[in-house]
Amino acid sequence: MYQIKIKRIYASPEPSDGRRYLVDRLWPRGIKKEKAALDGWFKTIAPSAELRKSFAHQQERFAGFREAYQQELDASPEAAEFARLCKKEVLSGNVSLLYAAKDESCNNAAVLREWIERQQQGI
Repeated sequence: MYQIKIKRIYASPEPSDGRRYLVDRLWPRGIKKEKAALDGWFKTIAPSAELRKSFAHQQERFAGFREAYQQELDASPEAAEFARLCKKEVLSGNVSLLYAAKDESCNNAAVLREWIERQQQGI
């Protein structure tokens, strides 16, 4: 069974990544586009600049960030379209949501994956 994975963009691409989508609004420092091996860059579904700055990757702010980002996703036609794309892609292979943050559990890709999975379950 295939899955939606999250992965730091700084980790080397692997065949098990499947389709690789960058989900950050800003291009990650020090990464060349060729090395990223992307299938797409969906910056419009990343957290707003205001939300990203207020979160500032501080764990104690993650719960509020998660809630606010999910509200942004709920209101975004682009996010709904991306969720449909992922649902289609995961039928034939893994999908990796790539992010630049150092924290592997408190980041926008983790929230986005959770949100997409909830959309697919119809919750």
